[in-house]
This record gives sequence, structure tokens and C-alpha cells, in this order.
Amino acid sequence: MTEEQIAVAKACLAGAEDDSMAFPDIVSALIGAGFEGYSVDFRLGGATYFAADGAHITLPIHAVTTFVAPLFDAAAMQAAIHEAQANGPDYTYAGFCAKAAAAGCASYLVSFTGRRALYIGRDAATHVEYFLD
Repeated sequence: MTEEQIAVAKACLAGAEDDSMAFPDIVSALIGAGFEGYSVDFRLGGATYFAADGAHITLPIHAVTTFVAPLFDAAAMQAAIHEAQANGPDYTYAGFCAKAAAAGCASYLVSFTGRRALYIGRDAATHVEYFLD
């Protein structure tokens, strides 16, 4: 992994966490730096960024203090995703993470090559959200 890729991953994570970068801008920056996707694990407290050459880096995320619910609620997860996609004036990434955890989402995987995000519950239930064009 190059120093530039590490810097881009750190900047994108910081931009998500301080709400200074929108999801489409994060995706564009990461793809431009040669990443093919990333994953976020609320229980481990980390985000892992995967480069196309197999290299990866794991960075600590902000503490998600909302307990990850034991059962996955796909409808509540979809509502949190749609709120994030709308990017309204009250949207925050921390709020999204809290809603995702409350919906039973333990982690999620974003695939740029697959143009989708996979949200995974503690019970291994999943929800797939495809990227809009």
C-alpha cells in the first residue's frame, strides 16, 4: 500500500466522520486512489480499505456507542440508508452508524467493483443496497 493510498483512506474516513465529505465524493476519491472497496465493523471498531492489488489498511473508527441489536431489521436498515442517500441537513455519519447498529447491523462491506453495499447482522442476515447511477 502506498503512502498516498494510506493518506486517501485516512482523509476519507475523517471526511465521513466529521461530515465534510459525502458518500459519492468518498467513493470517487477511494476509486481514484486504487481501492476496490472497504468494510466497517462496528463491534471491532475498525474500517478496512482494500486496494485492487490485495493490499489493505485497517483504521480505527469513532466509537459507536449504540449496542448492535441481536436481530437484523432490514426495514430499519433501509430507512437509515435512504436517509443517508437523501443527505438532508440533519444527516450525520455518526447518526447513521447509531441507526445501523440499532437495526442490528454489525458490519458492512462496500464494493466499488460490485457497485453495492452489503449490510450484515449479528445473526448473519444481510441487506444488499445497489449504488444508484
